Amino acid sequence: MPYVRHWLRYSILLFASAIVLGMTAAHTKIIQPHDLDLDRTIQTNTRTGWLNHTMEAVSYCASPVAGVLILAVWCGYLLFVRRRPIAASATFLVVAIGWNSTQLAKAIVARPRPPREFMLDPEIGSNSFPSGHTAFTVAAMVGVYFLLRESQHRRTVVFLGVLAVLLVAFSRMYVGAHYPTDTFGSVLIAGSAIFFVTGVWHAWLLPNLDRLPLIGALFARFGLEEERAELEADRGGYDHPAAVPGPGGGGRHRRHAGR
Repeated sequence: MPYVRHWLRYSILLFASAIVLGMTAAHTKIIQPHDLDLDRTIQTNTRTGWLNHTMEAVSYCASPVAGVLILAVWCGYLLFVRRRPIAASATFLVVAIGWNSTQLAKAIVARPRPPREFMLDPEIGSNSFPSGHTAFTVAAMVGVYFLLRESQHRRTVVFLGVLAVLLVAFSRMYVGAHYPTDTFGSVLIAGSAIFFVTGVWHAWLLPNLDRLPLIGALFARFGLEEERAELEADRGGYDHPAAVPGPGGGGRHRRHAGR
């Protein structure tokens, strides 16, 4: 996970921007009519039988059930197969916190869902702003990028990650579950949470993984000291002592990585 200077400042700025956007969209008439018009345009002009099923499938791939399964398999693979406990814990934190940070924003903004009569599969429960499905996709793609950012595939990861986020965001509007500002707000919220995670990770979590109750012993069994030694060996050339190569463990990072 890269070290980001001024991580707290960026986190607060993005979170505040998202809340202002959400409150404006939910409780004024400045954005709401345009949001609803764009939703209806998408639903009226693009809905057809095969695309309905496709967009519902895309939406399901970023649903809470699918998200938990994806995260469990992903982190389990990193820990138990690759024996990379630092990579596994960093990935879990980025995705889980980036994803679930939407719940705080939902509670603050309290925006109702779009009209149920326009939904393909009516949503129940949580508020509309921001989109949890889109936030999960953002956090997952950032997690993949952190793992591969020093590899030859980093540009491909960025390209495919942007496409994945746009596809899931479109699917949420297509099925009628969210407004456009909900999906954009989720990018801001997830980004805010991820900036916060990078700061806490380097300030406290990474140096203390072996001291965490129960988890520390588990990590020790699956190569914590070996992975930490590799990171320490690659530490040179950084302005911040914790700015070591990220959870992928792949190669030496550039100076000022992650800024």
